[in-house]
Amino acid sequence: MYGILCATAEELAALRERLELERQPETHGPTRIWRGRHEGEDLALAQAGIGKVNAAAAATLLLGLFEAEALICSGVAGGLAPDLPVGSVLLADRLAIHDFGLVAGRTFTPTQSGEIPIGAPELTELFPVAPAVARAFDDLEAAVKARLGHPIRRGGIVTADYFLNCAETRDALRARFGADAIDMESGAMHQIAEAWGRPLYVIRTLSDLAGEESHLTYYEMALMAAQNSALCVSELLRILKA
Repeated sequence: MYGILCATAEELAALRERLELERQPETHGPTRIWRGRHEGEDLALAQAGIGKVNAAAAATLLLGLFEAEALICSGVAGGLAPDLPVGSVLLADRLAIHDFGLVAGRTFTPTQSGEIPIGAPELTELFPVAPAVARAFDDLEAAVKARLGHPIRRGGIVTADYFLNCAETRDALRARFGADAIDMESGAMHQIAEAWGRPLYVIRTLSDLAGEESHLTYYEMALMAAQNSALCVSELLRILKA
């Protein structure tokens, strides 16, 4: 059983076009979950909603109640790297939540999420994904590169509970963590997947370059970006089955 997670209506619509799902979802608190299949493999698709709390709740449901053996996160993200155009697909090879930490002297210091920040070391880099995830992304990148029409590459993703609309913050995150994109869910899913000892595959397509005008392109590009991610999810399921 594979557990697939998305946040928004656009991400859900793109995945529903490519997966065989039951017509009606199950509702578990804020999370809607559709059972389904893809090329003979059982799956459960959860629309978690936006943000780390919703993402963690949905990931826990898929791992606990639905007994998912692996999680796949599909959707959109804001770009941090100026050389990555809108529509580019990012396969996460490093992940972390960056808005958890300690405030002292009006200065915020990020620390590892889930640990007491007092006395904890500063978070200075993102956490690498498991080797098996990296190997599957090797195959995925090769399989879809010619079909996307947009660049696809590995990259780091930072997670925070805000929509980034500030070029200065974008550049600071890029410089501090070497991150390529920012989202509001995948870091929380990563924390839950690690706690359960399950692999997590994060596939994000850039809907905007995070900055002062990111809100102007997001709604225009979100559906296209979600469709690129959904294509990759479909191919990844085939690769994992092999």
